[in-house]
Amino acid sequence: MLKPEIKALIEDQINYEFYSAYIYLGIYAYYADKNLNGFANWFQIQTQEERDHAMLQIQYLLNNGEAVHFPAVAEVKSDYESFLAPLKAAYAHELVVTERIHNIYGAALDAKDFRTTQFFDWFVKEQGEEEKNFEDIIKRFELFAGDSKGLYNLDAELATRVYAPPTLVL
Repeated sequence: MLKPEIKALIEDQINYEFYSAYIYLGIYAYYADKNLNGFANWFQIQTQEERDHAMLQIQYLLNNGEAVHFPAVAEVKSDYESFLAPLKAAYAHELVVTERIHNIYGAALDAKDFRTTQFFDWFVKEQGEEEKNFEDIIKRFELFAGDSKGLYNLDAELATRVYAPPTLVL
């Protein structure tokens, strides 16, 4: 059985993972509306990843004999002032997610809840990858998307992303 404060942090993170999925779904809709289908594809897959992160955490709580509470997910925006704005907003959001994951990890470590720290090891690593992915896309956008051909090529590159479910073993 988990300590109540650890369970509460994980439940809050589950909600935030679904919120992240909503954010990325809003960005997907924005790019799809602008006919940037590669960007839309990238964010549709990002939406699936965030949903899977929440599902893994739900399963972790259930595997530890905990019932799960689901508060409402906050509303998100789906309109932006430029093609670059959603990328920067998503990167800033991922920095918050990283901080939240680190807080859970630190609280579990302080509580000597080594099962939870072991479980969240994967999420710590995943957040490093998430931040790097967004940094790379923003850099590519700033380098190449200043003209229509560059934007077209970057969109085509992002269209090649395929969904790969997480390989975390519970």
